[in-house]
Amino acid sequence: MNDPRPKILVVDDTHANIVAMRRLLADCGAELIEAASGNQALALCLDHDFALILLDVNMPDMDGFEVAALLGETEQLRETPVIFVTAAYADDLARLKGYRSGAVDYIAKPINDAILQSKVRVFLELHGARTQLQQALGKISERNRQLQAEIVERERVEKQVRHQATHDMLTGLPNRVLFHDRLHTAIQRAQRQQQNFALVLLDIDGFKQVNDQYGHPAGDALLQQIAARLLAQLRESDTVARLGGDEFALILENVSEPQQALRLCHKLCETLGAPYTLDVGDTAVGVQISASIGLAPYRGHHGTDGDERLIKAADSAMYEAKRSGKNRCVLANSA
Repeated sequence: MNDPRPKILVVDDTHANIVAMRRLLADCGAELIEAASGNQALALCLDHDFALILLDVNMPDMDGFEVAALLGETEQLRETPVIFVTAAYADDLARLKGYRSGAVDYIAKPINDAILQSKVRVFLELHGARTQLQQALGKISERNRQLQAEIVERERVEKQVRHQATHDMLTGLPNRVLFHDRLHTAIQRAQRQQQNFALVLLDIDGFKQVNDQYGHPAGDALLQQIAARLLAQLRESDTVARLGGDEFALILENVSEPQQALRLCHKLCETLGAPYTLDVGDTAVGVQISASIGLAPYRGHHGTDGDERLIKAADSAMYEAKRSGKNRCVLANSA
């Protein structure tokens, strides 16, 4: 088990001094780690997180000033406080050199027991406070991360709920709610910009027979393929909506004249009338349906109840297409 106590590094090339430090700091509440040279001290600093380093200045090979300077050049070590232990404490030039090397304090030799213990206690308290602060900041950072993740998840769920409320679950197309909203927006935009658009209502001929013969899964797959074909024929600015069952609605934006929309409707009849392949159990079956389409251009003279009038006009045209033999498109003003 790891020792939870803070660690103090004692660096001195004289064994008797190490023993004296060990005795004086036996009850300080920290784990003492000892080094007999500057090189050994630097190696230990890479393996341990020290609350304080008590560093002898006068050592052979590498003195305390060099050790402190090297510690200051290493990012992970430069924040570790260093107290120089030296007999040259009264020398102002030596003291200034020590501060420039990274020392935070001095202790003079011969060591005063009370001064050493008092200074070590102060730095251990500072280390404890800094550790608690880092732990608190870590908890805050983790909580912020959790909150951010919760916000992202909540936004995702809200977006999904909003999408489900306005889109058909089977085809992914706008549903009746979103269709009415977009139709209202299209009317407002047409009035504001003096641009015409067209509303198309489309009912699938023969869908019930496919559903009855091959089952609802096959009928659902057919509706999905129909939706894909409609989307492929229209522009991104147009709207394809599923109103329910086998009934679809299209909002064709910026239609300059009715014949333009009528040509597209004839093309839709041709596209939707091409054969479909459905997986029924382990068997692929071919089916064919058609579409009855009602087209109502918006010309800006439908008044305040333009939504209802336009839908009624397109609906009447669609039923005229059914009565006339299906698989065709009827323009509202000629129905």
